[in-house]
Amino acid sequence: MTSLKIDRLLSLDVFRGITIAGMILVNNPGSWSNIYSPLQHAKWNGCTPTDLIFPFFLFIVGVTTAFSLGKIKEKEHDIKAVMIRLLRRSAMLFLLGLFLAGFPSFDFSTIRIPGVLQRIAVVYFFTSLIFLFVRKENLVYVTAFLLLIYWGLMTLIPVPGVGAANLEAGTNLAAWVDQQILSGHMWRSTKIWDPEGILSTIPAIGTALIGVLTGYWLKSKNDKITKTVWMFVYGIALLTLGYIWDFWFPLNKSLWTSSYVVYTGGLALIFLAMCYWFIDVLNIKWWIKPFHIYGMNAITVFFLSGLMAKLMYIIKVTNQNGESISLKSYIFQNVYLSIASPINASLFFALSYITFWLFLMWILYRKNIIIKI
Repeated sequence: MTSLKIDRLLSLDVFRGITIAGMILVNNPGSWSNIYSPLQHAKWNGCTPTDLIFPFFLFIVGVTTAFSLGKIKEKEHDIKAVMIRLLRRSAMLFLLGLFLAGFPSFDFSTIRIPGVLQRIAVVYFFTSLIFLFVRKENLVYVTAFLLLIYWGLMTLIPVPGVGAANLEAGTNLAAWVDQQILSGHMWRSTKIWDPEGILSTIPAIGTALIGVLTGYWLKSKNDKITKTVWMFVYGIALLTLGYIWDFWFPLNKSLWTSSYVVYTGGLALIFLAMCYWFIDVLNIKWWIKPFHIYGMNAITVFFLSGLMAKLMYIIKVTNQNGESISLKSYIFQNVYLSIASPINASLFFALSYITFWLFLMWILYRKNIIIKI
């Protein structure tokens, strides 16, 4: 744990807090059968507001990497100690993800190995290595290489046992790789492929590298207005490129397509530019406190809220009809459905869950505590 009195970019913390609050919102509806469409992932191709949340977080990981490892790169440091630090943090994130996936039974014969925290861990590790060992002026080429090579793999390489390259669920090359390496250890909703699978992690690193390039720009000696303007310009350029690329390589979160990387990277740049403009340039901060609180302990609140969500499914209570149902269902049916229509009740439950965790994170905030992974 550490104090809040460290040098941080306030707009980035707020952006992180908004993103984590969004994650908790879409992950915890009162009922999965009653969700407003913007709070659902696209069924396959396409991009909803919900599909922006995870790439936004990986983008933030990249920006943060440029700040946190910047001094290490600029000065002489023991590379062995740095590597141990990176491995330790990545392993901790990965293990936390496995813990969430396995809780409470921890059946390692079927435990899901990929996942959100696991992808963050892998992307953080390789992004950090690239940041440390690749010159700044070459990062654009590395990012482009990762996105182009993934495009080629997914659209040109025949899929063994299937035939021609394709981008359909379960029969594409990424799914085939998952089946060969992760068989029996994938997301239970898909079983034969994983949205955080192995091959699609390659372009996910590209998402973080766009963040690294943004971090370099924010650390530059340019004035704040110049920084803001060019973040908007590059964001719009990436957004446009992603939209055009969509015609040949469709936007798809589950495949983490290269067009999706560029498109969401552009939107992340624009969103960060807006936060930077309002918070760091205009000094308009009256609205930021809840998101700042969330942003200071982002991984902590994501992990604990996920753990509690599982507990609410596991704990059983008896309803008025004598039936055994989950604690979550009991609360939803007896509190939220009594005051609103099913879809609004589902939304109110998610908003209440966010508020509950905001209160708990506020306690840490008041005590100047950041739990660092």
